[in-house]
Amino acid sequence: MRTVVIGANRGIGLELTRQLAERGDEVIAICRDSTVQLESLGVEIRTGIDVGYDAAVGTLAHALDGREIDILIHNAGILTRESFDDLDFGRIRKQFEVNTLGPLRTAKALVGNLKQGSKFAIVSSRVGSMADNGYGGNYGYRMSKSAVNMAGVNLSIDLKPKGIAVFLLHPGYVQTGLTGGLGDVMPDVSARGLIERIDALGLDDTGTFWHAQGEQLPW
Repeated sequence: MRTVVIGANRGIGLELTRQLAERGDEVIAICRDSTVQLESLGVEIRTGIDVGYDAAVGTLAHALDGREIDILIHNAGILTRESFDDLDFGRIRKQFEVNTLGPLRTAKALVGNLKQGSKFAIVSSRVGSMADNGYGGNYGYRMSKSAVNMAGVNLSIDLKPKGIAVFLLHPGYVQTGLTGGLGDVMPDVSARGLIERIDALGLDDTGTFWHAQGEQLPW
């Protein structure tokens, strides 16, 4: 099983990489910059890949040319927390480039590596759910995650004839650098749940939105 984890150098991505490698997957870890923790796992690492830029994703496609991928996990993302009183549109645009267009760039660049039975898992967030929004705030992150949910559903329709399944996954409120160490779930627990969902879901479930704990989420 060859699995590619994008955004693998810390937090949830690092734990995904660790657990997938421990179970025997051939893991290719993709990140902007490596870490000592990632290098200690003994997996293949590709650095210098910022999914917010076309050229970087093109470099990744060239590096992986001809290599089939069974599971592609897009975990890379950024959070910059804008309130209505602090609408920094530059930060909001950057979140769209990484959180929304990043997975779409990746899908376009690596679709040739995917085959019938492959799975593309996008780590989204329930804060992108319009039905579940009871607090407001976080304009850029919420909007970018809502948009990637739509991108994922679109991809599920376009890739289903190829036998490729696409899922949107919420990792939980995880204690990572992204959340400033806040949260009620540890990265290893979140990663375990995400892997369980990816393993359990198939082509009949393509285009659906799931919590790592197993609950299907509203749009």
